[in-house]
Amino acid sequence: MKIILLTLLTILSVSCNSQERKTQTAESENPTELKIAAQIGQYVGVFQDAIGNLWFHTLEKGVAKYDGKKLVYLTTLDGLPSNRIVDILEDKLGNLWFGTGAGISKYDGKSFENYSEKDGLCSDMISNLFIDSKGVFWIGTWGGVCTFDGARFERFPIPQPKVETKINQDTKDWITAITEDSKGNIWFGRDGYGASKFDENSFVHFTIKEGLNSNNVQSITEDKKGNIWIGTRVAEKDDPDPNKRFGKGGLNKYDGDKFIHFPKIDGLSESGVFTIYNDKSSDLWISTISNGVYNYIDGTFVNYDVPVSIMSILEDKEGNIWLGCAGGLYKIDDDGEVINVKTNGPWK
Repeated sequence: MKIILLTLLTILSVSCNSQERKTQTAESENPTELKIAAQIGQYVGVFQDAIGNLWFHTLEKGVAKYDGKKLVYLTTLDGLPSNRIVDILEDKLGNLWFGTGAGISKYDGKSFENYSEKDGLCSDMISNLFIDSKGVFWIGTWGGVCTFDGARFERFPIPQPKVETKINQDTKDWITAITEDSKGNIWFGRDGYGASKFDENSFVHFTIKEGLNSNNVQSITEDKKGNIWIGTRVAEKDDPDPNKRFGKGGLNKYDGDKFIHFPKIDGLSESGVFTIYNDKSSDLWISTISNGVYNYIDGTFVNYDVPVSIMSILEDKEGNIWLGCAGGLYKIDDDGEVINVKTNGPWK
């Protein structure tokens, strides 16, 4: 029987039927939903565009845009190929790209242009989007990585390092993270094969053998000193026997020579860290499954109590910290209070 983490089951449960590439125009508001105090979505991610609009992607309700005055949802009825939205990216021309359960979608503010496997995309199940310093558009999926030049998709194969841990066949090709460090190296996170660094010529792999807590990488971020921080999940959570769902995961810091772990900090060694975020002050924010969020400042972990698991973190242009969670949207205000923001706010 196939074994998948509860989070992954939720992700896969949403419809992800492919559609042919198409262009549609519309932006509609759901007035009924906006009048009641509903959660933005059950699983929420957060993004802010260049002009300050906040975008909240969900796994079941499409994407919601807040322009400072009103909340507007965009769904398949408006031209999106799927209501399962997992990532948002803005290109240098101001187009927004949505990673969905049925491919990728470019939105110019008026219409959508959708791309799927029928157009050459390596998989319709998108996991993350990234544009590097050279302008290369990377697309992470549940079926590997590909690049896109605006007209053509090209698969980018990543070698598989030898690992001694059991590989989940349902997630072995899942690309969980793509980022670039200050030296121009591209890092890939994978579920089962650790982290891989690509320097344009060759790969270097980081797994349990090299010092990671877990080979199931979820996030990768570089800090202001050049250290690489890697968030991992507990692979044993996939075990059908509840008595065996215990193991290492959490936070890993790589200083260029060795990995440093944090077993004395609740939630950072035997639980999952899905997001590590670098804010404008170059301080790190680290998500946990059941221990809220940590702000790492000058070697000290400051904890904020959040009642749900955190999947996404963003500092907006005004310095507010937004938390996209498995259970809704939250914000940390100037007083350090954690507030649940629903469809009717509070926004200020």
